[in-house]
Amino acid sequence: MLDVNTIDLHYGAAQALRGVSLKAEVGEVTCVLGRNGVGKTSLLGALAGQHPVSRGSISLDGTDITKLKPYERARRGIAYVPQGREIFPLLTVEENLKTGFAPLKREQRDIPDDVFSLFPVLRDMLRRRGGDLSGGQQQQLAIGRALVMRPRILLLDEPTEGIQPSIIKDIGRAITYLRSLKHMAIVLVEQYLDFASELGDRFVVLDRGAIVYAAARADLDEAALKRALAI
Repeated sequence: MLDVNTIDLHYGAAQALRGVSLKAEVGEVTCVLGRNGVGKTSLLGALAGQHPVSRGSISLDGTDITKLKPYERARRGIAYVPQGREIFPLLTVEENLKTGFAPLKREQRDIPDDVFSLFPVLRDMLRRRGGDLSGGQQQQLAIGRALVMRPRILLLDEPTEGIQPSIIKDIGRAITYLRSLKHMAIVLVEQYLDFASELGDRFVVLDRGAIVYAAARADLDEAALKRALAI
């Protein structure tokens, strides 16, 4: 379980997160919602270790990881799929996938079958350069690269942004399958409410860096959720 306890995050004098707390449980999808610029990407960056928090703590399975560097968190099973995908355009699909080997022990360095069963196009394009793929195919590649790491925590930053509907459905099916395995927690940042509503087990809405609404699916008040998103 990932446990985030009242974290603040600053960029110089500007405060991006204000007392944010949430839990991401194994076998669940925690959806983080909100308009542009409210702190969603900053939150994932803090969880991945890309931005140090100025207050509060982050723990993984009871171990404090607040001060760990990104590569140290990756070794502990935190995989981050950033907004914009950030694949290597001049490397082949296979080479991009193998960059996920970095935090793994030598005996674990193979590409799991799930990567190709979830995203068959990647097997067909192993020798193609990443930059030659469509935006949707690059998103599948970015998720596949994260899965190569055998994550315990999978952080997804707006995986549907700019993606054609057929691939959005493929990504939704992949998230549903990964949740069903019950060996990872998924934190999904999303603006597409219908997509998040189909997948989420927990919902958090951010505004101006603070949580303005939070609920488990069983307690979800859709009217209150939409009001929070409209703030």
